[in-house]
Order: sequence, then C-alpha cells, then structure tokens
Amino acid sequence: PPGGKLSPKTAHQGGRGRSETSPASESALRNGDHPALSDQAELRGGGSDRDVSGRRFCPRRVEDITEALWGAKVSPSTVSDLNQKIYGKIEEWRMRPINEEHPYVFVDGVYLKRSWGGEVQNVSVLVAVGVNQDGYREILGVAEGSREDKESWSNFLRYLKDRGLKGVRLIISDKCLGLYEIIGDFFPEAKWQRCVVHWYRNVFNLCPWKHVREIAAMLKAIHAQEDKEAARAKAVLVEEKLRRMKLEKAAELVEKSVEETLSYMDFPYEHWTRLRTN
Repeated sequence: PPGGKLSPKTAHQGGRGRSETSPASESALRNGDHPALSDQAELRGGGSDRDVSGRRFCPRRVEDITEALWGAKVSPSTVSDLNQKIYGKIEEWRMRPINEEHPYVFVDGVYLKRSWGGEVQNVSVLVAVGVNQDGYREILGVAEGSREDKESWSNFLRYLKDRGLKGVRLIISDKCLGLYEIIGDFFPEAKWQRCVVHWYRNVFNLCPWKHVREIAAMLKAIHAQEDKEAARAKAVLVEEKLRRMKLEKAAELVEKSVEETLSYMDFPYEHWTRLRTN
C-alpha cells in the first residue's frame, strides 16, 4: 500500500495453492476435490457450460484429457456432473465480495482463440489484479468482453465496483481508449499509469529497426530518474535527440504522451519498479 512495503509476492489471497498432480480416483474427480481441478476453477470465468473464452466443454474431450493426465478415463456422465459442480464454484469465486481496499489495480485484456460455428475467432478476456493492504497481489475479477471497447470495459469496471472494490489510488494499463476514457467515471480519485513497456513499443513502431536498441536505452533513461521533474527534463533531451535522428513522429509521441507514463512517481519510491507496467 502507499507508504508501506509492496511485497513481490504473487500469491492470491483466498486462492488455492498449486499441488503436485497425482493419479486421482474417480470419486475424487466426481466430488471436484482434485487440486488440478481447483486450479482450473480459479482461472476460468463463469457460464453454464463454457469457459471465459466461450469454448463449450465436451465431456468426451475432458475424458481424453483425464486419460492423458492421470492414465485413466472418466465416464462422460461423471465429467458432466463434475462440470455442474465446478461451474457453481467458479461463479461463486467470480462474484465474491471485495472487502479490502486495493490501492493499486492492474487491468489488461488477454486475447484467446475459440472455435465458433466452424470459425476460429479472437475473444477478449478482461482481467483485474489488485494489490491489497498487506502487499499481496490477488485476482479481483475475470470476465469475457466481446472486444476491448468502451462498453466491455464499462461493464467490467462496474462489475468490480459493484462487488466492493474501493480505495483505488492508481490504475495501471496500456492506453486502450475504451478503458482510458471511462476510468474516471468509476474511480474518480484514482490516477492512471500508462504501461511503460507498451509505450516503448509504440515509440519503436515509429522507428527503423536499426535504431531500436539505442532508442530503448534513451527511453529507459527517462524512467531511471530520481523524480518526476528530472524525468521530464530527460524526456526533453530525448525528444531533441530523436529529432536530430530525423525521427519526428517518434519525438512527437514522446513529447505528447510521456507524462502519462510518470504517474507512478507520485507514489513511494520503493514501489516504482512494480507500478510502471502491467
């Protein structure tokens, strides 16, 4: 939390730890007690017969997976019964109340492939990871979005806030316009940090490949400064050098958007390296 120690731990509070997979009996599978199934329950979103990527679970497909993992097939009826139990646990996990304050929240969209109507399509899975008051990261929410647009992100942030997300002081993400435009509508007191890694890539896209290594060092020097004023001064020098290199578009991007990458410098110094990228 701001002013305290930000732990590098990535354990998810309230989550299940990973266990070594051992041959599971059919009764354990039927009851949903196998640790591998518990892990999957935490990673997937809700839905009556689909995972968060929209793929329908086929009992025969899961039967093949169980044979590959544990060397024994499980009957389709057992798999179907197990699915129904797991989906209830998944939805309970997705909709659990968020009771603690989370000063730092990382959000991103992950694209997965799914087969739908004989076609392979991209589906966006929206994810939020928060840092709680004890310095632990935990997954706050997962939901499917048709794409990373304003409507999908609005629904996702509303889903988090309705479950009790509060105390947010900094939101870290890339500059997805659908998200960037509406953060203030849901968390007006939170600052926004543009992911520096995504920002570097945006600058690299405007530069010849032969200059990328040199420009990477220049950009990293901005975020290696001791405070925001020093970082701004360094950014001006970087802009000037880019113009001397005849890279006008890259210089303009740095000039117009570098401030969006410096919000993390308003928080405790010991947290900086973990806050500037999602």
